[in-house]
Amino acid sequence: MNIPFLDLKATYQELQSELDATCRCVLDSGFYILGKEVQSFESEFANYCQAKHCIGVGNGLDALCLILRALEIGAGDEVIVPANTYIATWLAVSYTGAIPVPVEPNEKTYNIDPKLIEAAITPRTKAIMAVHLYGQTADMEQINLIAKKYGLKVIEDAAQAHGAKYQGQRAGNLGDAAGFSFYPGKNLGAFGDGGAVTTNDDKIADKVRVLANYGSRVKYHNEVKGVNSRLDELQAAFLRVKLAKLDEWNQRRRLIANVYLQELASLSGLILPNIPDYSDPVWHLFVIRHPEREKFQESLKAAGIGTLIHYPIPPHLSEAYGEMNDLAGKLPITETIAKEVVSLPMGPHLSESDCQFVIKSIQNLYA
Repeated sequence: MNIPFLDLKATYQELQSELDATCRCVLDSGFYILGKEVQSFESEFANYCQAKHCIGVGNGLDALCLILRALEIGAGDEVIVPANTYIATWLAVSYTGAIPVPVEPNEKTYNIDPKLIEAAITPRTKAIMAVHLYGQTADMEQINLIAKKYGLKVIEDAAQAHGAKYQGQRAGNLGDAAGFSFYPGKNLGAFGDGGAVTTNDDKIADKVRVLANYGSRVKYHNEVKGVNSRLDELQAAFLRVKLAKLDEWNQRRRLIANVYLQELASLSGLILPNIPDYSDPVWHLFVIRHPEREKFQESLKAAGIGTLIHYPIPPHLSEAYGEMNDLAGKLPITETIAKEVVSLPMGPHLSESDCQFVIKSIQNLYA
């Protein structure tokens, strides 16, 4: 048996004829940057997220960086970030010259704990960056209330949350602006890198669009020192095809997650995902915790089952943030999660039989 963690080729195979035709159409057009496909995708994805604006950019990290620059956050400023997240969240803050200030997660949801945010706010704090980790939204109502109280901006890192909802409202429309990634493994993934910013704020949208195009809105007229971060025509065209399937594919993920939750619930020592009433997750990842993760992973590997760890090294313990290594032991929830989490196979093309094989293999470890 060979069950991959995620079968990316299957996403192409299901839509092959439409994707191939789309590719030929773009190549035949002779127009490959900032054309009609990007414009159409931006409009369609903004509508999907229930947001006023969408700006296609080069990748998810760029999306977050551009939002921060549009908000004029930089050297000397602080941005509150989750301690438990992929390092890209922190890197975006660091690239602007600002300082990421980590806050521990809620141990049940793995997302930033709003109850701990206020203690981290200082006179230099300018924004809160909330990550919708694993495809489940953070507690945005509480985060927005805190932000309003202290006059802070709220940025969503929605890289894993395409289609996720908070109290019926879609990710990408829950703060001042949101950054999305279209890395191939995402729920809405390109066939290469890609990203987007969504916002309801006209000024943020305009600044991001200018910054992402060399600081220019008219060719060769540069207003500010911008960057080159643009979603290209081919990836935008592919994303338009896949966007039409996103809700269906997210529903397939939900069905798989429900089976996992039902069938694994009785196994002692296995901590399963917790879904708050406010959240309708899209299950980018199905992350469990096991006290003997390495042994657990090796047993599944021996059965031909692929798993991954999201994430083995918290940012504050990484070499990249050596200046923060003195926080070791001071973020115990994050550090415990990093030692125990393991992600089971999850995706819209995981078959029912493969899902059952994963479940049986795990159950056999407890027999």
